[in-house]
Amino acid sequence: MTAEDTAEPTLAITEQAIEKVRGFRAQSEDPESQALWVEVSGVADGEYVYKISLNALHVARQDDVVQRHGDLAIVVRESSVEKLRGATIDWSDGVPQSGLTLVNPNKPPAPADLPMMSPSMASPASPPIDAPPPADLSGDVAQRVIQVIDQQINPAIAAHGGHAELVAVEEDTAYLRLGGGCQGCGMATVTLGQGIEVAITEAVPEIARVVDVTDHAVGTNPYFEPAKK
Repeated sequence: MTAEDTAEPTLAITEQAIEKVRGFRAQSEDPESQALWVEVSGVADGEYVYKISLNALHVARQDDVVQRHGDLAIVVRESSVEKLRGATIDWSDGVPQSGLTLVNPNKPPAPADLPMMSPSMASPASPPIDAPPPADLSGDVAQRVIQVIDQQINPAIAAHGGHAELVAVEEDTAYLRLGGGCQGCGMATVTLGQGIEVAITEAVPEIARVVDVTDHAVGTNPYFEPAKK
C-alpha cells in the first residue's frame, strides 16, 4: 500500500534545492515517477547521518510521509519523521564539492548515563595485588643456562632479528621468552624444540625441558592458530 500526501510538511526545501533536484531527476529514464527520498541512516559524532536519494514514488509505504512541492514529491521514511521535523533541505555551492545539505534542529538523544551505584551495591575494595618478585636467576644452573643463551643461542638467532632470555628455572625446567623476530614467528616452536632446547639440555644436564612463555599473539607475525601442546 502506497503512502498518501500529507497536508503538513515534515521538512522544508529551498527553491535552489528544488531546481537542482529537478535537474538530477531530468536525467533519469522516467523523471515524473521519481521522488526525493530523505531518511536518517545513523548517528556519527553526536549528529544524525542522512541518506538523500532519488527513487520511485510508488514504492513508498503507507506510513511514510509524502509531501509535494509543485511537481516534486519528497518522501520521508516513517522511522525518520520525528527526527527530521522542522529540518530544511538546501543546496550548498561548497569547495571543492557542492551538494544537497540538510539543516536539522533535532539532535540524537544523548547516551543514557550509567546508574550510580549506592555504597551498599559496591563490592568491598580488594586489597592491592603485589606483582610477583622476579625469579632468582643467581643459582648455578640458571647461570649456566644464561651462558648457553648468550654464547650459543642468541648469536645464532640474531641473524633473524631474534633473541632469547631466561625467565625462570624450576626444578628441571627452564622457562624462556623469545623476542624480536622470534616473537610471533610461526617457526618459533621448531626453533625452540630443534635448536634451543637441544643446546641447553646438552650443555646443562640438570635441565630436561625448555618451555616457551612468549606471548606470540602480539608479535609481528602472529600464529594463525594456537600452537598445539
